[in-house]
Amino acid sequence: MLPCLFKTLFGFDCLGCGFQRAIFLLFKGKFSDAFEMYPALYSLLIFLVVLIFHFSDRSKNYQKSLWIFGTINLFFMIGGYYYKHFYI
Repeated sequence: MLPCLFKTLFGFDCLGCGFQRAIFLLFKGKFSDAFEMYPALYSLLIFLVVLIFHFSDRSKNYQKSLWIFGTINLFFMIGGYYYKHFYI
């Protein structure tokens, strides 16, 4: 797996740490383990799908959807980071 550049430089986890391991768990079919590893995994995947639609289909406006899913994803990322570092 690729090392986290942020963690290497600054010595603590970033908001994306755990994403690679969660993707591998998702591919293995361990959905709850993937969520425990990185709680923002599913919201990030939905956001990426909406982003792909935004760039591939220029006839429709996905701007509002991007903001909604981006905000939801940001809350999941911050909440998951807080949970992993202060409650576990």
